[in-house]
Amino acid sequence: MNRARKVIWTVAALALAVGVGFWMRPLSFFDGTMYLREALTGVQSRQVRVQQHRVHYLAEGPAHGPAIVLVHGLGGRAEDWIDLAPHLAKAGFRVYMPDLLGYGRSEQPADFSYSVRDEAGVVIGFMDALGVQRVDLGGWSMGGWIAQIVASEMPQRVQQLMLFDSAGLDAAPDWDTRLFTPATAGELAQLDALLMPHPPQVPGFVTRDILRFSNRRAWIVQRAMASMLTGKDITDNLLPKLEMPVLLAWGAEDRIIPVDQAEKMHRLMPQSELAVFAGCGHLAPLQCASEMGPKVVAFVKR
Repeated sequence: MNRARKVIWTVAALALAVGVGFWMRPLSFFDGTMYLREALTGVQSRQVRVQQHRVHYLAEGPAHGPAIVLVHGLGGRAEDWIDLAPHLAKAGFRVYMPDLLGYGRSEQPADFSYSVRDEAGVVIGFMDALGVQRVDLGGWSMGGWIAQIVASEMPQRVQQLMLFDSAGLDAAPDWDTRLFTPATAGELAQLDALLMPHPPQVPGFVTRDILRFSNRRAWIVQRAMASMLTGKDITDNLLPKLEMPVLLAWGAEDRIIPVDQAEKMHRLMPQSELAVFAGCGHLAPLQCASEMGPKVVAFVKR
């Protein structure tokens, strides 16, 4: 009887500790679950040195398959591709998803600019570190802007280009850019409404942890955003010079980078193909991957 009581009390204490831990740091629990999912599905978590800095990346698909590099957006990370990448991996491609400097599990150097042009240099250095000479390159939002610069500077290394709800054009945002570093629950709700058509209700304790995390990385996002808003790296004049096939994949309800910017990119690149996905917002590659995946696979298989 005493042993049974001890077991019961031990289990209860552990359950309480886990519950308190989840309530205090829910994002850590969500990340742990995601990392376990990656390990169980064969997604590899690795690191390389780029420009003397540690860059983390995920790799998925056959080791010797044609290489695809996918670049996340502002405030994002490699895991943002977790639902789209399997479509490409199952089609036989080797998919590399780096965490840009400052994001995810990569290093956060204080002396780095975090501009799109310097992050483009990181992507090129990442390809060099892997020994990958020619890739299909994809980028989402800010990552699409970075991908455009890489394709412009190193066209011989980009076989095909994929731009997902991509920034880069000379178009001032009509929303408050400070929302990308929300400091209150109200600001976080506004950001969610911009990012997706029907944002879910976020519990208060999760909101609190998201805001804590946002505050910790705000200086990186703010530095990157400030650089982008100068307009010095806009790609309006670069896009007409690109000759590789280009896929423009967009959420029809994107409020961050509306479809009219995709249509302008399409006009600037006559060889491009525009695919718009109904009911999807700025997070289309994540939330609408089941619809987008087959289209992306068909494009890269050409």
